[in-house]
Amino acid sequence: MAFPEDVLTEDEHVVLHLHPHWKALVRPVAVTVLAVAVVVAVLVLAPDGAGRAVLLALLGGLALVGVLWFALWPVLVWRATHYLFTDERVLIQRGVLSRDRRDIPLTRVTDHAMQQRFSERLFGCGTLTIDSAGERGRSVLGDVPQVGRVQTTLYELVEAQYDRQPSGDELGEALTEVQDGKPLRESG
Repeated sequence: MAFPEDVLTEDEHVVLHLHPHWKALVRPVAVTVLAVAVVVAVLVLAPDGAGRAVLLALLGGLALVGVLWFALWPVLVWRATHYLFTDERVLIQRGVLSRDRRDIPLTRVTDHAMQQRFSERLFGCGTLTIDSAGERGRSVLGDVPQVGRVQTTLYELVEAQYDRQPSGDELGEALTEVQDGKPLRESG
C-alpha cells in the first residue's frame, strides 16, 4: 500500500515518508509463531484417533482466526499508516478499509513537540505532537521512528517555509501597487 503520489502538488517534494516504528510488528510475529507452534505441537503430541482430527481442526481454526485478527490486521494497519513530510505540508494518512487523511500546511504549524518513554528511547521511536492553527489544532503521531531527527526536520521545514513567505511589508506594497493600477514588479 504505497502512498499515492497523485496527492502531491506539481512542485511538492517528499522529504520524509515514514510508517510507524517496526516495533508494532513484534506482536503480530509473536502471535504467528505461537499459533504455528500450537498447531505443530498438536500434530506431534496428540494421540492417533478420531479425536485428533477434531482437535487439530478446532485448534487450527482458532489459530487461523488468531493470526488473521492479531497478526494480519495489525500488519495491514501498520502498512496503511503513512507519515509524509514534504516541503509544503505534513500529511498523515491512516486506514485500511476506510481512509482518514489530514494535511497540515507548514505555514499553519504553530508548535511541535516530541515525547519518548524509556522503552521508546531504547527502540529509537517516540510520539510527535504537531499543533497547528485551525479547527483540529493538534495531531499526535505515535511510534514515529527516529522521532528526534523527524522533529528537527520538521523544524527546518517550517523555518524554510516561513523564509519563503513574503513579509507583511512586501504584501502591503504589492497590494498598494495593484490598487494603484501599477503592474507587480518581478521578483528575482
